[in-house]
Amino acid sequence: MDLFHHVYGDGTPLVVLHGLFGSSDNWHSLAQRFGSFYRVYCIDLRNHGRSPWDDVHSYESMTEDLYSFFNRHGIQKAHLIGHSMGGKVAMHFAQSHPELLEKMVVADMGIKAYPMHHQHILAGIHALDLPNIRSRSEAEKILSLHIEAAGVRQFLLKNLYWVTAGQLGWRMNVAVLEREMHGILAALPEKVSWTPTLFLRGELSNYILTEDENSLEELFPDSILQTIPNAGHWLHAEQPDAFFDAVMGFCLR
Repeated sequence: MDLFHHVYGDGTPLVVLHGLFGSSDNWHSLAQRFGSFYRVYCIDLRNHGRSPWDDVHSYESMTEDLYSFFNRHGIQKAHLIGHSMGGKVAMHFAQSHPELLEKMVVADMGIKAYPMHHQHILAGIHALDLPNIRSRSEAEKILSLHIEAAGVRQFLLKNLYWVTAGQLGWRMNVAVLEREMHGILAALPEKVSWTPTLFLRGELSNYILTEDENSLEELFPDSILQTIPNAGHWLHAEQPDAFFDAVMGFCLR
């Protein structure tokens, strides 16, 4: 699959993977900053953004997509950043193709299976009768009935685009993502990777707990865990300066 992507800067490759319901556009500001040091590739994963839709959505397929992307762009070695679902794609990639990675940053994602916790987001998505919605403000008003956090609403609204004049559509394949949610939330395979890894977690997030730390070290022995203060799951958006400093401090050492 030929993945849509944005490119910033020059230098050693740095590949960035967004999370569930996200896109490469979410990383524009940080990618510009990273572009002062690296050649940054911000990718839309399958069934997201401007990349193709497919009936298959698994970590195996996304890992293969990423491997093909490396080959297509002549990337022989890269740093890899992945947030949430993108972080789990990154970990799968490190298990399968460690020879292609210099270092990896996993943003607020553990290796364990997660319980279903997107019900309110899916409820908001399904509440939008797109053929009859005429503005983004109208869409946000409907979303607010299901999703309290304004930041999450704005995050989702970035997926809406004007298919034609007066007709909104999703840039994410909602039907397939919802159907494959169990697999998206599944645990990482128990295979050790020696890729140097930085696990970043938000202080206010519950994705990586204290009791998860030993299991992270078991599968990624050459890893460290760092906490971003005053940040939740979207730590790169909530505390971009701290996130940037943590990534650069790790990758440049």
